[in-house]
Amino acid sequence: QVQLVEFGGGLAQPGGSLRLSCTASGSSFSPYAMGWYRQAPGKTRELVAHITSGGATTYAASVQGRFTISRDNAQKTVFLQMRSLKPEDTAVYYCNKRNSPIYSWGQGTQVTVSS
Repeated sequence: QVQLVEFGGGLAQPGGSLRLSCTASGSSFSPYAMGWYRQAPGKTRELVAHITSGGATTYAASVQGRFTISRDNAQKTVFLQMRSLKPEDTAVYYCNKRNSPIYSWGQGTQVTVSS
């Protein structure tokens, strides 16, 4: 069974940066497109970025130009570099496969952007 573990969140000031990491254990990782999702309080979970097995990336309009997704297949890890953070980026961030069937969700990592 695949386990996803996200980490790297925390408190950042507006305009600041954070780098999130997500490791996958228990299954092959490299063939799958992976995504970073987020869920803010009272809102549904949304996909903010994804990366194909070959490294092609796609971003939601709300994070385009500020976030960068990358992956290390050998380490079974996907990253999300976040810059120019805004208060509206506050959410719990999760990683998972881009397409169904997805893995069980990990615990996520909290990102709070506040002065």
